Amino acid sequence: MPLTMLNSGEDAAIKRVLGKEESRRFLENLGFTVGEKIKIVSSNGGNVIVQVKDSRVAVSRGAANKIMV
Repeated sequence: MPLTMLNSGEDAAIKRVLGKEESRRFLENLGFTVGEKIKIVSSNGGNVIVQVKDSRVAVSRGAANKIMV
């Protein structure tokens, strides 16, 4: 299921990152790699704030839909 289906405070492991090669590489550089634990900090309007690899990152809802957990 996509990352956007998780509620605030829930955590999961990344199963797959979808999208074009350029988009996948960008997300992987931010720490969104297969097997990595990820936690939803908050979700508002168009952005999702997640905690991955001991840092918080804000990603657009479109990008979050490409991250499968």
